[in-house]
Amino acid sequence: MVTPPLVAPPVPVLLPPNQPADRFYAGVAGLAAFRGVPGAGTHVPEDWVASTTPLFGEPERGLARLLDGRLLRDALDADAVGWFGPAHVEAYGSAPEVLVKLLDAGERLPVHVHPDVPFALRHLACPHGKTEAWVALAPARVHLGFVRDVPADELARWVRGQDAAAMLAAMHALDLAAGDTVLVPAGLPHAIGAGALVVELQEPTDLSVLLERDGFGVDGAADGHLGLGHGLALGAVDRRGWSAADVGALRTARADDVGPLLPGAERWFRAERHRGPGRWDAGYAVLVVVAGAGTLTAADGTTTPLAAGQTWLVPHAAGVCRVAGADLEVLRCRPPLP
Repeated sequence: MVTPPLVAPPVPVLLPPNQPADRFYAGVAGLAAFRGVPGAGTHVPEDWVASTTPLFGEPERGLARLLDGRLLRDALDADAVGWFGPAHVEAYGSAPEVLVKLLDAGERLPVHVHPDVPFALRHLACPHGKTEAWVALAPARVHLGFVRDVPADELARWVRGQDAAAMLAAMHALDLAAGDTVLVPAGLPHAIGAGALVVELQEPTDLSVLLERDGFGVDGAADGHLGLGHGLALGAVDRRGWSAADVGALRTARADDVGPLLPGAERWFRAERHRGPGRWDAGYAVLVVVAGAGTLTAADGTTTPLAAGQTWLVPHAAGVCRVAGADLEVLRCRPPLP
């Protein structure tokens, strides 16, 4: 049997759940409820939506597949212009340049940090760091950035002794409402609190340095330092004290906002919130249907029903699209500007 070519269709593509099992922190119930499917296991807290990024150190786990079982990465490579459009391909090739996740924190995540581009290039030969952003779907407390300058030896002592209380006491705490957004620059230490359900946009890597490991499913000697050793890995941490105003500026507490979110993040990724009817320009996008129901009509007139909890991939080939639905709420996650 001849395998059909992986040509970008002129309509949205429904994406099945892509949930790597046995993660190092707990979570499943919130994500299962959002998706409207039964949860399996206790440590399945993430859905890697439209992912072409594998888990760190693994060849395929984390990569998204189409409904027919083939890797999305192969489809994008086979018809990059159809999926992304010529401007994106000229700038980035067939790489989406963004990773979107649904994240369900069944417990507080450990304090951790993601390297920036200079660190990733120098020590990991990786062209991306991991700046990320959160769009909260449920209220949650998060910890973000140090309140004072933390000397390198003090940070090393905390990590060596696994003094999570000292780490958290030295960090800003923010209480998020559903709909709030937070930009998290690479290098900034952070921890997402128990009960959080977020849509996370990030640079397309799985680079994390765990400052906190005790009580989580992590081998402290082998994991959590990107294979660099703890001493070198701690060089990825922004140890500067951030003012409350500076940390507050990373948060947009306007849940009623529609249109572009995350101002200033366009060099990493773009996010838009849409409610009710609207018209979209042509372009590759990952859709998360947050609430309600409605339809998306592609340029060729094909109408696709949308329902809460679904995730869709919209190719550039779908052209200018129209969405409709009085109670529909959609997050449209997009690559950086080319």
